[in-house]
Amino acid sequence: MDEQLQIAQTLQAVLPDLTIDDILNKLERPKDSEHGDFAFPTFFLAKTLRKAPQMIAGDLIAQLDTTGYQKVEQAGPYINFYMDQGQVGANILTEILQDPANYGRRNLGHNAHVTMDYSSPNIAKPMGMGHLRSTMIGEAIARILEKEYYQPVRIDYLGDWGTQFGKMMAAYKMWGDDDEIAKDPINTLLSYYVRISKEAEDHPEYDDLGREWFAKLENGDEEARRLWKWFREISLERFQRVYDMLGVDFDSYSGEAFMAPKMDEPIQLLKNKGILKPSQGAQIVDLDKYDLPPLLIIKSNGTTTYITRDIAAALYRKRMYGHVKSLYVVGAEQESYFKQLRAGLKEMGFNWYDQIEHISFGLMSLNGKKMSTRKGNVVSLEDVLNDSIRLARQQIAEKNPTLANADEVAKQVGVGAVIFHDLKNNRRNAIDFNLDEVVKFEGETGPYVQYSRARAESLLRKGNKRDFSTTDLTQIGEAEWEIVSFMGQFADAIERAAKNYDPSVIAKYALELAKRFNRYYAHTRILDDEALRDTRLAVVQAVSHVLKYALLMLDVQAPDEM
Repeated sequence: MDEQLQIAQTLQAVLPDLTIDDILNKLERPKDSEHGDFAFPTFFLAKTLRKAPQMIAGDLIAQLDTTGYQKVEQAGPYINFYMDQGQVGANILTEILQDPANYGRRNLGHNAHVTMDYSSPNIAKPMGMGHLRSTMIGEAIARILEKEYYQPVRIDYLGDWGTQFGKMMAAYKMWGDDDEIAKDPINTLLSYYVRISKEAEDHPEYDDLGREWFAKLENGDEEARRLWKWFREISLERFQRVYDMLGVDFDSYSGEAFMAPKMDEPIQLLKNKGILKPSQGAQIVDLDKYDLPPLLIIKSNGTTTYITRDIAAALYRKRMYGHVKSLYVVGAEQESYFKQLRAGLKEMGFNWYDQIEHISFGLMSLNGKKMSTRKGNVVSLEDVLNDSIRLARQQIAEKNPTLANADEVAKQVGVGAVIFHDLKNNRRNAIDFNLDEVVKFEGETGPYVQYSRARAESLLRKGNKRDFSTTDLTQIGEAEWEIVSFMGQFADAIERAAKNYDPSVIAKYALELAKRFNRYYAHTRILDDEALRDTRLAVVQAVSHVLKYALLMLDVQAPDEM
């Protein structure tokens, strides 16, 4: 039985007016294990029972059936429960060892669909370090939701439509060199975009040219369509190289262009509702009552806008997938935009507008410097991943020069280091990236967690023991309990990460478990004590399993040797 449920049932027997959920919601985990495994505060009962909390705690303890607990003690207004370490620990270990891949799942999702819009790079530009956050936060959330039996629909909503592509076409027509593009397609096209953006400051007619080319694209001009298709194809090929390195795959790569033909419906719905209004030659939806800027639906030159396409995409996704949530993993600077999108859908009469959720994140800087595509200071994500793999390979050569599959492990460690560094931070925080710090095997890094798990696997190989079905798992002492009781909190961590869309909960959990295991490894004779050897190896095996599946939820691989 889940120990929290056990405590709730014990308490409900003497507090019949409270439900099990009431009690579960009040249970706390003391910061210091000396104060028990769980604590129940009695402050909230003082008003109804008309007694001081300390007296209530004393009265309740006198009535409790403490069978099945190591002990139950009063600490002022708290009732502290100390679990039977042997039995509870054995239950936790058995559950992990019998089905490690499913340990910690609670079925929050009941197979409901959740659409997830993340990564979404713009075509004809390289994937820079700025794309890492959306891509990896989105992928990790998708994996965490899968763990809780949701069905995420992964959507790479490519930026493949809009005025910026008109600007790139204009730049290509003025300066394009096909031989130069053939050598390095994406970076050459980016250089044209950067050039026209800079020169437009002195030549405002370049901005007009960009708008004209986008209007041609929307109107089906043959040359504009040819260029657009070419830009898209070479971009997808380059993006896929990066996604393959990261271990990311999508269910849909339908971008803005896919939604362009579907915009007539929302525009007509807005007209039918009488909420599409003219404004200085454009057409808008007034959102004054929400204290938001208006929705610009059609520009004065007749072209549509990003939000027009996003409204069309929202309608399409709801019909296509029947989602219970529609998540957009996009930078915090877009907060107002998603409020506008929700308000627009509400004005159109769609009662599922509140299923739209903006999963925001802070900016990433590189060695303290901000990155910008428009100014040309973009750092290639692919280059950073390759540099990280190279650094990991150097460290592996120093630590384990005879490692058989060193190149493959270096890739797992190098890429995992970059991903873990991003995800260990609360997604709302701005972060700075320094490659040398990220790939260290010590400290709060991905390689540290991976190395801890590889150390556990090494112990298991030395112990030559993998089957613990006949092992007495109740023989755990205080040292084992510190680890096993923490592994018992894995399901809580997954649930918290899923409900808050916060992968850092899992990353921090993995770091803490790795630290506890390394302390245990340093101070316990795991293989030398014949009487406790198998029980201790069972704990090591459980640690290896939990670390592996915690890392996989973050899209970080867990090599068996390092």
